Amino acid sequence: MISGPSSARRSGGVFVTGTDTGVGKSFVSACLVRAWGAAYFKPLQTGLADESGDSETIAGLVPGVHVIPPVYAFDAPLAPDEAAVREGRVIDPRRLVAPDWRGPLVVEGAGGVMVPVCPGVMMADVITRLALPVVLVARSGLGTINHTLLSLEALRTRGAHIAGVVMNGPPAPHNRRAIETHGAVRVLAEIPHVDDISADTVTTTARLIPALADVIG
Repeated sequence: MISGPSSARRSGGVFVTGTDTGVGKSFVSACLVRAWGAAYFKPLQTGLADESGDSETIAGLVPGVHVIPPVYAFDAPLAPDEAAVREGRVIDPRRLVAPDWRGPLVVEGAGGVMVPVCPGVMMADVITRLALPVVLVARSGLGTINHTLLSLEALRTRGAHIAGVVMNGPPAPHNRRAIETHGAVRVLAEIPHVDDISADTVTTTARLIPALADVIG
């Protein structure tokens, strides 16, 4: 565990995490950034051997966005702890703090809630330390109820504040009802599947996002 909350700013932004890898965290993050005129920060980036990274992706999808560089960046497309080991590096969780940014801020995690960051520290622990309201991105389809409820439980066990869930994919009203009822959480938006992810589709989809004050208020 990481002892003590971060001393960084605790309002005016959210931490975006997911129920799994590949659920659309970066696309949703881009929509939040676009909707709120927010800055973007991904403290831990992996997989740079295969792609340019989410920070560059967000910069391309939201022209003019202020992107804060990652604290740690690794080549291997693996969980941060294993990616660091492969490069002979050590992640110091005390460095994973929110930047001193006065405007709206979207922080994106790496992988899901229980992804290992370093020995004894999971992504959920980092989220708790940053003390930002959490937006949990979930698939809309089969299996999402289990994955979403488990993620919510892991976050709440550590004292995280849940702002809400964003469901990504074809509308599934029964899954939405189950998540809201059994997870005691608000579904902030349902994002339809987008084949062509671009600055234009981000702008269009961002219209589905509630105002920041409505999400964190």
